[in-house]
Amino acid sequence: MIKNNLWKFLISTFIVAGITIVLSYREQLDAIAIQSWIEEAGNAAPILFMFIYIVGTVFFFPGTVLTLLGGALFGPVLGTFYNLTAATIGAMLSFLISRYLVSSWVEKKTGGRLKQLINGVENEGWRFVAFTRLVPLFPFNLLNYGLGLTKIKFSHYGIATYIFMLPGAFVFTYLGYIGKEAATGGEGLVQKTMLALALLGLVAFLPRLIGSVRKGEMLNIVNLKQRIDAGDDILLLDVRTAEDYVGEQGHIAGSVLLPLEELEQRIDEIDDYYEKTVVTICRTDRKSSKAAQLLAEKGFADVHVAKMGMTDWIKKRYPVE
Repeated sequence: MIKNNLWKFLISTFIVAGITIVLSYREQLDAIAIQSWIEEAGNAAPILFMFIYIVGTVFFFPGTVLTLLGGALFGPVLGTFYNLTAATIGAMLSFLISRYLVSSWVEKKTGGRLKQLINGVENEGWRFVAFTRLVPLFPFNLLNYGLGLTKIKFSHYGIATYIFMLPGAFVFTYLGYIGKEAATGGEGLVQKTMLALALLGLVAFLPRLIGSVRKGEMLNIVNLKQRIDAGDDILLLDVRTAEDYVGEQGHIAGSVLLPLEELEQRIDEIDDYYEKTVVTICRTDRKSSKAAQLLAEKGFADVHVAKMGMTDWIKKRYPVE
C-alpha cells in the first residue's frame, strides 16, 4: 500500500509539474522550431510528430497548434490520420492517469451536484463522450482527465474519441494544409480555401445540429400535467421575464424561473438536471424552444418544450399561482 501510494505521489508530481511548465511557457513555445525539428527527422518524422502530440496532450500543450502543424507537414489525409491517432492515444493516456491516480479517492469524497453529474455522465456512457468530441463543451485536455474520474469503459471511451473527433480533426488538419499552401503559393488555392471555409462552417454548425437531435419532442400540456401529478422528477423551467412570471398568466406551482435572456449566464444553477428531464415553458413556445435548443447544445440530455405553454395551460383551466 505504501509503495503504491508512493508511486501515485511521484507520478502525480511529475504530471502536475509538466502541466505547470507547459502552461507557464506555452506562449514561448515555437511551432516553427518544432516544425523544423520534425522535418529534419526524415523518415522518422511521422513517429516523432505523433510522439510530441501524445506527450503534448498529456501535458496540456495546445492541441489546435499541433493539429494545424500536422496538416502543414503531412497534408490533409495523412495529417488527419497522424493527428487523430496521436490525439486519441494522448487522450487515452490522460484518462488512464486520472483513473489510476485519483478516481477511487474522488468516488469516496464526492457528493451532491458533482456526484450527480458523474452519475449522469456514466449513465450516458459513450454517447456523452461522442457528444463532447463532436461539440467540445470543455477544454480537450482537461476533459480527458475529467472523464477518467468516471466509470465509463475505457474501450468505449477510446473508440468514441477516435470516431467522433474525426470531423474536427480533418477540418483543422485541412486548415493547416491550406496555410502552408498559401505560404508556398500552391495551385488551386482559391478553391481549396473555399472548401476549407465550407468545412469550418460545417463544424461550427455541429452544436446546433447535435442540439436539435438531443432536444426531445414537444410535450403537450395534458402530458405535462400528467407527469407533474404523477410526481415525475422533472425540472419545469419557466423562461419568461420575472414580470410575466407573476403577471396576468401567473405560473405553474413548482416551476423554476430562469429568463431566457439570463439562461446562458446562469446555467450552472440547474446542473442538477444535466442528465434528467427538463421541460421549458413560456407564454406560447417561442422562447421555450430557444431555451431548449440552448440547453441541448450545452449537453443537457433530455430537454422538451411545453407546446403552447402557459396559453394552453390556462385554456385547459389548470391551476396557476
